Amino acid sequence: MLLVIVATLYPFVYMAAVSLSEDIFVMKGEVTLWPKGINFKTYELVLNDGRILMAYKNTILYTVLGTFLALLFTSMGAYALSKKQFIFRKGFLLMIVFTILFNGGMIPTFLVVKELGIIDTIWAMVLPGVISTWNLIVLRTFFSNIPQEVEESARIDGLNDIGIFLRIVLPLSKPALVTIGLFYAVGIWNNFYLPLLYLRDANLFPLQVILRNIVIAGISNLSETTRADQIVMEESLKYTVIMVATVPILLVYPFLQKYFVKGVMIGAVKG
Repeated sequence: MLLVIVATLYPFVYMAAVSLSEDIFVMKGEVTLWPKGINFKTYELVLNDGRILMAYKNTILYTVLGTFLALLFTSMGAYALSKKQFIFRKGFLLMIVFTILFNGGMIPTFLVVKELGIIDTIWAMVLPGVISTWNLIVLRTFFSNIPQEVEESARIDGLNDIGIFLRIVLPLSKPALVTIGLFYAVGIWNNFYLPLLYLRDANLFPLQVILRNIVIAGISNLSETTRADQIVMEESLKYTVIMVATVPILLVYPFLQKYFVKGVMIGAVKG
């Protein structure tokens, strides 16, 4: 476990150290785990680029909206499939599980998105991945473990299926919902595959596309006003962009950890 932690943590710590070090120490290869000659020049350079700020706004919007819709539709589908009296339940489950092994592929999916008329819109970043089959099955397993007596008591009190779902099931499922929501949020935040396929307008690009362009093209990809009269190491710049794109989503995890651990364990129990 210690070896895994070191192998995982060291690259991140090294990137942070390089991004905060003076160029001369980076050029000499003297930076290891601690920055030398601390400076924030590369961070100022990156954060002053207007496209970075716009990409941040786009990514936050896609993540919040996409996670909300994903949780909404995934939880509704999972709740219906968790009911043994649901007509054609096994048939629907077989069709859903089938998509884990086989899917339409990139080109048919692109044609569907194109026919829906959502190419180059915010919905192209949200709708194609709104439901994950794996997350649906995990959440369905969790709902199956909720005692039937609780729902029967609510039904006696006059609640219908929608009322039970909204007022009983969802409040009891907070750990599972937070866990699945974190999976969705991280996936959307790190996604650059969908925007490369469906977005043409640079004003709609998420942070990961801008990060990819800068990492590949280096400082030449930054705007002229941002890089004017600036001398910066390419390595420091690339690591800075990676840190800027990674740290925000990492900061979310500590606040959700207690729900995350509990949700994963409960959702893993076979119903």
